[in-house]
Amino acid sequence: MKIIVVSNFFYPENTPRAFRTTEIAKELSRLGHKVVLYIPHITDKTLEFCHSHQIECHPISIPHWNGFNLTGGKLIILFKRIVNRLLNTFLIYPSIVYLRSIPKALAHQKDFDLLISIAAPHTIHWGVNRAVRKNKQLTKCWIADCGDPFMLCKIDTFRNPFYFKYFEKSFCRKADFITIPVENGKGGYYPEFWSKIKVVPQGFDFSAIKTVEVFRPNPIVTFVYAGTFIPGVRDPRPVLDFLVHSDKDFRFYIYTNQPGLIKDFQLLLKDKLVISGYIDREELIYRMSSSDFLLNLENGTKIQVPSKLIDYSLSKRPVLSIYSQHIDEQKFNQFLNRNYEQQMVLPDVTKYDIRHVVGSFLNLKEECTRR
Repeated sequence: MKIIVVSNFFYPENTPRAFRTTEIAKELSRLGHKVVLYIPHITDKTLEFCHSHQIECHPISIPHWNGFNLTGGKLIILFKRIVNRLLNTFLIYPSIVYLRSIPKALAHQKDFDLLISIAAPHTIHWGVNRAVRKNKQLTKCWIADCGDPFMLCKIDTFRNPFYFKYFEKSFCRKADFITIPVENGKGGYYPEFWSKIKVVPQGFDFSAIKTVEVFRPNPIVTFVYAGTFIPGVRDPRPVLDFLVHSDKDFRFYIYTNQPGLIKDFQLLLKDKLVISGYIDREELIYRMSSSDFLLNLENGTKIQVPSKLIDYSLSKRPVLSIYSQHIDEQKFNQFLNRNYEQQMVLPDVTKYDIRHVVGSFLNLKEECTRR
């Protein structure tokens, strides 16, 4: 089959959506399908990867300017922050440009058996929606894959303006299927489109995953958190404040791209807290497999489940799951004492095998054919 994939993220970017796109495209190609990929950021590593996996890669244009750099005096920085927030909230700039650039990029493509668009941002779907409506010969079947919801998202600090619901409803009407990672995620979409929603979880190539062969407890209890923060929701600061006042000895490793939110705690906790930027996913899973336990910060909603829980499952270590705004101190102390009786029940990882996940997409394509 001829399959076209449109996404904002791809290898070597280190995000859940990049993993999603990369694994899907790689597995589809391995199965012998012709895969044509459209992404905005193409590096030498991207080209090398695509060449080695027989994936045809094309660019989607997007402005290089992504808002003001936060430099200058306090008033200038404040002004820049306000402008950046206004552009992002009310115009979704710069990704709103996909409304124009994706139809332009796909204008001369045709006769594809399947098109898979992968959000976030959801403007990827909006651009593909326009492309499919303009180019009637583009594809026989369109699957819009969503990580988190958009208009009915429960954890964003700012709600999206009402007028963007027209873009969301338009793409939902046109797409043949909408795929989401968890069943409870349906509540993040308008009920009129629930019949189109199918659950297709995140998928990975398990053959690339390595963990420590024999786990041995660390001399000092060691635990790990990996991922992004959401102030007021998935917020590490109450946890760190609790740990500042704890008399336990520990090593807490945090892997995040938002170190500024917690830098003040580095001075208070000293060598008890180790902050690092993101590292390769395979290396992260290996490191987590050698820790005593892992920390999950809950979203406070069943609609959105952190994708990191798959990596946590693969590491085979106990998981302490808490809502940071109401910390169960007794439970936390149990883990610090190496008592894991209240560890989180993690999902069966076999359903995240990329072969099963891609099989689900191909089955949806067959449903399109039978209609």
